[in-house]
Formats: sequence, structure tokens, C-alpha cells
Amino acid sequence: MVEFKRIGIAVLTGSILGILCIIGASTRFGGFAGNELFLFSMWYNRFLMGLIIGLAANLKIVDRQGNVYIRGLLLGFVVSSAFFLSTGFRDFPGFFAGIIYGPIIDYVATRFG
Repeated sequence: MVEFKRIGIAVLTGSILGILCIIGASTRFGGFAGNELFLFSMWYNRFLMGLIIGLAANLKIVDRQGNVYIRGLLLGFVVSSAFFLSTGFRDFPGFFAGIIYGPIIDYVATRFG
């Protein structure tokens, strides 16, 4: 069964964290000017991470309470890897932020969804 509330919360959380990524990346790259497409792509990656994590409510990686964190870590890694590959392996901070954001998104979606 699709849990629309969980999906909405996960997408919202991913979108908010994407805004934090835009702020962080814009300071690393010297502002927004000339980096609009990259920054939008970074935000969109976090949006998609939220969507995928939201849809993964029934995915069991481990049979214990920590499944939320392991699942979020794994999905955060997979989704962030796609963006990391597209940057030619140059955006390490963005890659690691995505790995950290995965469990955060999953926890918030599980807790409030």
C-alpha cells in the first residue's frame, strides 16, 4: 500500500535539505551566478532522494529497529552516487551530505508519516 503522507513528508524533508545543500554549495562555488543549473540539480537530487525514500516504506534491509537508518543510508548513498558520478567525482561534500541526509529523511518520514 502506498503511504502518501510518508511520501509527502519525505519529499518535503528532502526539498528542505536540498535548500541547505544549495546554500552550502553556493558558498563553496562563489555564489549563485553561473552555477544555477548545478545548484538546481543538487536540489533536485535531494528531492528525488526524498521521493525514493518515501516510496521505500516496506523495504526491509535488516530485521531490527535500525532498519530506518540502514535503509536511509543505503538509499542516500545510491541516489547521491548518481549525482556524484555526474560531477565527475568532484563534489565530495555534496556526496557525503547526501549519505547523511538519507537517514535523516527516512527517520523523519518514518516518525511523522
